[in-house]
Amino acid sequence: MATKAVTDVSFKADVIDSDKPVLVDFWAEWCGPCKMIGPALEEISEELADRLVIAKVNIDENPDAPGQYGVRGIPTMILFKNGEAAATKVGAAPKSALKGWIESVL
Repeated sequence: MATKAVTDVSFKADVIDSDKPVLVDFWAEWCGPCKMIGPALEEISEELADRLVIAKVNIDENPDAPGQYGVRGIPTMILFKNGEAAATKVGAAPKSALKGWIESVL
């Protein structure tokens, strides 16, 4: 399953009420590091599809969710479990590091 685009309107249904853990990638079109990790997140989304949903929130189009969760720099990834923010990672990292961090929290 590919990454899922989430908006401020769909955030509660897609993330908070999800029956699986959800990794939310807060990003923007102009953000170079965000573009660097995009392909890695797509691959991780496929590899961990049975355990996790990876969602992307464009902060320029959807300012409410990033504001609510204190996102100050991008990329910021927040892993939600049972509707709660369980872990946060700020900044780009190689795929192996991202996947290791995700699996350590799951």
